[in-house]
Amino acid sequence: MSVLKHGFTNKIVTILDKHTNGHGEELLNSNELLQYLNIKTKAANRGSKSRASFANHYAIYVLVEDYINGGFNNGKSYSDYEGAKFSDLFRRQRELPFGSKLQNHALNHRLNEEFKKYFPTCENLPIIRDVESNRYWFNEQLIVSGKINLAKPIVEIIEAYVKARQSAFTEFMEYCQKIIDIQEKSPEKAIKFIKGLFRPNVDARVFEIASFAVLKQHYADQRIYWGWSPDELFEESLVLYKTGRTNANDGGIDFVMKPLGRFFQVTETIDIGKYFLDIDKVQRYPITFVVKTNESNDEILKQIASQAKAKYHIKAIVKKYIDSVEEIINIPRLMEIFEQVLEAGNGANVIEEIVLQSRVEFNLEAEEQDV
Repeated sequence: MSVLKHGFTNKIVTILDKHTNGHGEELLNSNELLQYLNIKTKAANRGSKSRASFANHYAIYVLVEDYINGGFNNGKSYSDYEGAKFSDLFRRQRELPFGSKLQNHALNHRLNEEFKKYFPTCENLPIIRDVESNRYWFNEQLIVSGKINLAKPIVEIIEAYVKARQSAFTEFMEYCQKIIDIQEKSPEKAIKFIKGLFRPNVDARVFEIASFAVLKQHYADQRIYWGWSPDELFEESLVLYKTGRTNANDGGIDFVMKPLGRFFQVTETIDIGKYFLDIDKVQRYPITFVVKTNESNDEILKQIASQAKAKYHIKAIVKKYIDSVEEIINIPRLMEIFEQVLEAGNGANVIEEIVLQSRVEFNLEAEEQDV
């Protein structure tokens, strides 16, 4: 398969070059494990809200680290090794950054399953496991490429990826802390700062929090009348609920509105596969997409329709998917909504919501309670 090129690929090649006298590009093109790591490190330099999962990275890391600790990268026979204990590997995973809540799935089957999905013709799977003894090995056929042992560069690649993700997370926390500090000193400056969050290159988690705060206040000023009969109608404000944390793998629905039951999904791409995956999750129930882009709604819909036609070809299927896009809210529309909220005198409520969600997002509330 052709090697995917992204922002972290050059880092991978640089690490490989350092350990292999300049053979990095060649090794990346020939070794399936390196290609898998290249795929799995695509999110390194992005503020992607979703995709800071380290389970498969760390399954590789702890086993290759165990391989190095045993001296097998220096010529010692790995075939005579009794294997690593699951309890040791599991404990080591949870010692690593962002690893405190990792489960056993990656070690037991998910890494091998995903690797097989990407490399169906490869005869070697990364993890070898003896169920009876609960001992684990890493497949040495994927570590050794000719006369070159890749164990150390593999560990270094994963460490570099984790460091990059930590940097993105730190930047996110700094955004959150900044809005908290500004709000306490000057609400006017906080409003200006919030407007600056509606940019295509802002961290996706920050964008989601700011979008939620603005939309929640916007809909709170709208009321509907409903009831079981024309004679018994209830007046109720629209309420927007956040379904989980911004980096949670919670099924893809970010906000839900009561009592209308509208679904909202925040996204930073105009990718038909991503849109339709979200639509399929809710059986083509209409979804409003909040898109981190300055492109017009017509242009976004045109791109979605074009990609849908290219993928499905059948007009009836394309129409069903397109009809499931209830509304698209882009950055210019969010700014319009925010201006309306400010004109209604509700800017302080938006600030308070962003502060609240920011505190929740990086556990600042829990830290304060421990003091």
